Amino acid sequence: MSSTARYVISRLSQAIAVLWAAFTVSFGVLYLLPADPVALAAGANPGVPVDPAAVAAMRARYGLDKPVWQQYWTALEHAVHGDLGHSFSTGESVTGALGEALPSTLALAALALCLAVIFGGALALAAAYTERKWLRGLLTALPPIGASAPTFWVGLLLLQLFSFRLRLFPAFGGTGLRGTVLPAVTLAIPVGAVMAQVLYSGLIGTWRQPFVEVAFAKGASRWWVQTRHVLRPALAPTLAVAGVWVGTVLAGSVVVETVFSRAGIGRLTQTAVLAEDIPVVQGVVMLTALAYAIVNLAVDLIHPIVDPRVARDLGRKRVPRQSNAVARERDLHRETVPR
Repeated sequence: MSSTARYVISRLSQAIAVLWAAFTVSFGVLYLLPADPVALAAGANPGVPVDPAAVAAMRARYGLDKPVWQQYWTALEHAVHGDLGHSFSTGESVTGALGEALPSTLALAALALCLAVIFGGALALAAAYTERKWLRGLLTALPPIGASAPTFWVGLLLLQLFSFRLRLFPAFGGTGLRGTVLPAVTLAIPVGAVMAQVLYSGLIGTWRQPFVEVAFAKGASRWWVQTRHVLRPALAPTLAVAGVWVGTVLAGSVVVETVFSRAGIGRLTQTAVLAEDIPVVQGVVMLTALAYAIVNLAVDLIHPIVDPRVARDLGRKRVPRQSNAVARERDLHRETVPR
């Protein structure tokens, strides 16, 4: 088996292990809660006494009258086949509920990530390119502010300015592009801030490499050096934290979709948590873990393309750690110095 095939199989195995761990931990945590979600669902109407027979029937219907290990094995077997159970509150299929809520959140997340890449990348490139200390200090001070600003506060501020005062965008429950812009900007600010911080750090570290001086000695301009020789090696650490972007987007969607009254995974999560609807909450956890695993798997497969040192290491036999590090520096020098 080739080293590339072993690399792909290893990353696929890690992705499967992440999904299994997320399912197991969420099952253990949610089913050990002190509250009884079945009793809550059976007594949903206030003032109406709970019928013990109805509670027992619901337990039998959802398989909660069986031993915990048998519940776990049955739920795991069904999850492997794409069946995440049914909601305690509505009786609706969890897979169906996630499928209905997912398109709205995907549209919001896609626009937010595009805005984060554009503005976060531009901010990092401008801060690393400029030689004016005051401008670099100003640009590098913006990402920490964006990363630390509370999402709900940013959303309310954008609502007050662009919806209530300027009336440029709908305030609540908007659809289409106009209804997605403000939620996407709210979600893009923390993601773009993290991206700008990591990319700027990678750019500054690469600017200090010896091959940069060689490129300048051959007559290359500062912009040419940054875009053609510095940017590509600096992208590797930025891609490595792509999983953090997914977590930030999915966690922020709960707040953003609540503030802007948008239907989606965030609103579904909030409703399920308040109702202690365990199957829906576990379905959201599995969906989040699946998105995290897919993104990180894609990053692992793209990493050898972005960083030629990783691709070369896949074709080499295992060597001592120190010699491998020296070889990586030599290969980076070869790939980035203009001929």
